[in-house]
Order: sequence, then structure tokens, then C-alpha cells
Amino acid sequence: MGTILFELALTCYFAVTIIGVIELFKGSRDLSVLMMYLTGAGFVVHTASIMYRYAVGGHLPIASMHDAASFFAWCVVLIFFFLEFRYKIGIMGSFILPMAFILMLSSSALPREIRPLAPALQSYWLGIHTFLAFLGNAAFAVAFGTGALYLIQERNLKSKHTHGLFRKLPSIQVLDEINYKLISIGFPLLTMAIITGAVWAESAWGRYWRWDPKEVWSLITWLIYALILHIRLTAGWRGKRAAVLSIIGFLIVLFTFFGVNLLLKSVHTF
Repeated sequence: MGTILFELALTCYFAVTIIGVIELFKGSRDLSVLMMYLTGAGFVVHTASIMYRYAVGGHLPIASMHDAASFFAWCVVLIFFFLEFRYKIGIMGSFILPMAFILMLSSSALPREIRPLAPALQSYWLGIHTFLAFLGNAAFAVAFGTGALYLIQERNLKSKHTHGLFRKLPSIQVLDEINYKLISIGFPLLTMAIITGAVWAESAWGRYWRWDPKEVWSLITWLIYALILHIRLTAGWRGKRAAVLSIIGFLIVLFTFFGVNLLLKSVHTF
């Protein structure tokens, strides 16, 4: 059952990605509506898949790379719906939703067995800490997408290429606002994730901080986004500089999420 639900969600996100690409070149109201309906259907089925694995495993399904990548994708789609509700700019889905599909595709290639939790992980802190971390990272992922869109729009504006895709995308002012909003959401979520993780570590291992590679790179990620917010508020770094920094920040997030698990020895390894 869980496999069927997962594959259905993957199929919906794949269809959304294809429609999103078509919409960029031959945009129409019908395509936008279809993309939103398919995204909603995929999200509902995806949620059911996560709930099924929760019921079987008895914990939030993030204990394997398959589950973690899937849950990351779910959070990205959740953030996208928040943006759609707030700004009503569905065309951004053509850039954001493919990230969810790529995460789901990578998840589909990984082992799917539901493994029991290690004793140290059998805590109510697991759901709290990981949900905050994943949701914060998803906000940074979408900020990465809006940062890339900002650079595209700015280049079009400078080259006076003010037709085609330029007319479909939000203005650079709106993209800059969205980028700032997303980082402003993601940063406190990551902060709370680190704090709850430290409290959990103290109850599990007797130490708040162990300098584990995942902890170190999470701290580096936190410092990067703290710097982004600081220089935006104090030095007025907006626009292109903010967009570039949001892209760099998300590359650090990706290394923290995937690189640490694949390349470094960590107690957080899935």
C-alpha cells in the first residue's frame, strides 16, 4: 500500500514538472489550473504515504534516506502552497516543484524498508526536532529557487529582453520580497531545530553538543543564514547579492543533508 501511494505521488509530481516546463513556453490559464490540481492530488497522496509509513513504523518516517528525501519533498510542496496562497504566482511552480520531483526521484532509488529506531532515537523529540529542521530546509530550498529566478529576471531586465518568460515571472521586487520572507521563515525554524536537537542530545547522551559532523554543518548553515539576514538588515544587501547568498546557503544545506550522510561518519547518518 505504501509503495502504491508513493509511486502515485511521484507520478503526479513528474506530470507537474512536465506541465510546468510546457507552461514556461506555452503558458495558459488551463495549464496553470491543471498544474495546481495535480500538485494538490500529489500532495494528498504523498501525505497518505507518509502517514502509512508512520502507522507502520510508529514514528515520523525520517529514519532512512528514502524517508528523509521523501519528507523533504513533502515540505517543499507545503512551502510552495504557502507561497501560492500568499502571492498567487503559480508560474513559480515551474521552477520550485521540479525540486520536489527530483527529491522524490532520488528517494525512489533508495532502500524502502521501514527500520526500527535506535534506542537513542526513541523519543518524542524526534518528531519535533526533525520536522522543524526539514521545514526550515524546505524554506531555504524555495528561497534558492526564487533567488535563481531573481537572477534570470535581472538578466532579462538588463538585456532589455522584456517579453516572453520575463512577462510571466514576478518582478524582481516581488522575488526579492519572497526570498527575504522565506529566509525569515526558515531561519527561526532552523534555530528551533538546533535548540531542540541540543536538548534531545542532552537527554539521550548527557551532552548538549558533541561536535558531530551533522551538528557542525548545521551550525555552519545557521551562521550563513544569520549572516544573510544581518547584512540585509544592516548593510542593505538586497536584490542580486541577497539572491546569490540564498543560492550559496542552500548549497550548504544540500551538503549538510546529503553530503554528511554520504561522506562523513556521523551519529545522524541515516
